[in-house]
Amino acid sequence: MPIKIPSDLPAHDVLRREGVAVMSEETALRQDIRPLQIGLLNLMPKKEQTEIQFARLIGATPLQIELTLIRMTEHKPKNTAMDHLESFYQTFEEARSRKFDGLIITGAPVEHLQYEDVSYWEELREIFDWTQTNVHHTLGVCWGGMAMLYHFHGIPKHLLPGKAFGCFDHVTIEPTSSFLRGFSDGFTVPVSRWTELRPEDLELNQDLQILVHSEDVGPCLIDDPDHRALVMVNHLEYDSTTLRDEYTRDLTKGGPISMPVNYFPQDDPNRTPINRWRSHAHLLYGNWINQIYQTVPFEMDLIGT
Repeated sequence: MPIKIPSDLPAHDVLRREGVAVMSEETALRQDIRPLQIGLLNLMPKKEQTEIQFARLIGATPLQIELTLIRMTEHKPKNTAMDHLESFYQTFEEARSRKFDGLIITGAPVEHLQYEDVSYWEELREIFDWTQTNVHHTLGVCWGGMAMLYHFHGIPKHLLPGKAFGCFDHVTIEPTSSFLRGFSDGFTVPVSRWTELRPEDLELNQDLQILVHSEDVGPCLIDDPDHRALVMVNHLEYDSTTLRDEYTRDLTKGGPISMPVNYFPQDDPNRTPINRWRSHAHLLYGNWINQIYQTVPFEMDLIGT
């Protein structure tokens, strides 16, 4: 089934060119099924790029998906035009009366700040609590997922001495998890962060389960069943060139940055990176959507009850 997004959203044409099935409002109304309502709380500065990355993955499943783009109510992003936000996004205040089958909370470039020092922290805490009554299952990515674990469990993030940056080998710890159907024993994941979660902090809480781990960069995927939540610390949604773009950006700024590990062929930045994580990205998000479909109440009013 296709994903339903506005026909004038920039992601619409990009996804159609890639072969991802997208549908119009008129086509969706003719189908006598209830589409899954998935929200994307987009905290990333380059919102259009992030929209494409996540819509590509959740639009590849056999189910009809209706994607709602959500932003913080008061926070004004600097890197996205207001007309784009006003045309395609709902603020949390506008969306809070709704219920969603699933919600994705993205990362944000605020890792060096304490959570309480982030300008929209109080509203984000409110959103985390709101998911317990209005969202069937939540997927937190990178900083968004770390923040969710801190809010619900007090799990701290730890600043790294240098940025974890590149493509790192990971292993499947819990192969029987419904979120890991079809996963290889080992696979590559793009990583781009200045902070980490530590296994010893997570293991103190018996309600949390580490599903995927890396010897080099630590826990990657954590299940929080009590809060109907999944945390992906890294970036399976990244495009083939996203790490290259980040590397070029940081070089231009002149800050301390190392070449992304195990990313450029023969460590040559002039060569085109090879995507070695795309299949596992589709597996993870397909499994997540499938779990939602199998467990969510048909009557949306029953979500969160």
